[in-house]
Amino acid sequence: MNELIELFQYNFFLNAVGAAILASISCGIIGSYIVARRIVFISGGITHASFGGIGLAWYLGLNPVFGAAVFGVLSALGIEWISKKTDVRQDSVIGILWAFGMALGILFIYMTPGYAPNLMSFLFGNILTVGALDLYLLLGLCLFTIAVFFFLLRPILFVAFDEEFARTQKAPVQFLNYLLISLVALAIVLNIRVVGIILVISFLTIPQTIANMFTNDFKKMIFGSIAFGILGSFIGLLVSYRINAPSGATIIFSFVILFVIAKLVQLVMISVRRKKFGLIQLKRGNHLN
Repeated sequence: MNELIELFQYNFFLNAVGAAILASISCGIIGSYIVARRIVFISGGITHASFGGIGLAWYLGLNPVFGAAVFGVLSALGIEWISKKTDVRQDSVIGILWAFGMALGILFIYMTPGYAPNLMSFLFGNILTVGALDLYLLLGLCLFTIAVFFFLLRPILFVAFDEEFARTQKAPVQFLNYLLISLVALAIVLNIRVVGIILVISFLTIPQTIANMFTNDFKKMIFGSIAFGILGSFIGLLVSYRINAPSGATIIFSFVILFVIAKLVQLVMISVRRKKFGLIQLKRGNHLN
């Protein structure tokens, strides 16, 4: 306990905790939409395509986060537009952009004069290096995401669960598709510093899947995702500190452990319900006899 209290005296750890909370909020909301809409594969494509923006920004001497944000949003809009306006299959478009973004990023990084940067920090992240600018960007993303889902929750639900029904209700389906896919891209890019390109998709899916085990209500799923995200992030940070391991990997590992525990709890709950249902049926049968 004393070691834990001492950790909060360091600015880097406070920044890491703040980033974990903000990442859990943004990913909890946006990830719930991703899971409900079943577009995890699209999110994976945007994640890896954004690496091209990191490499290009590095080559031009710009902030890698800015480059990844622009490239990620353009890739997301490109996937949405090409899959709707052409006869090219969506999974093919995703696969092409996925490979193109990774290849482009690697080429630009190694074309940059001087020493090549450490790719591990981009691929697997390091939440302990999060600075004030990263926190402000994450906070801005959280506030904007909350505003979008607060004012547009009903049409978002229509689009997430039944796009054709949303069109019959005259919901702005095309606008929402572009807006939400852009939010997905921004959430991915701004959380790269937290868990990295390889692992960020887990931040957007595992806590949401855990929450979805216990509720089908979209609002409850969002709050559950945020709670599991914060819990898993904090456990991962502590494990990272104790064993001196990369924080991104330990956070995702914590999510997987929570998923396994939640699945076991769900199975126990189902078993108990079945037994109760069997007892009720047995009592009804005895009563009829």
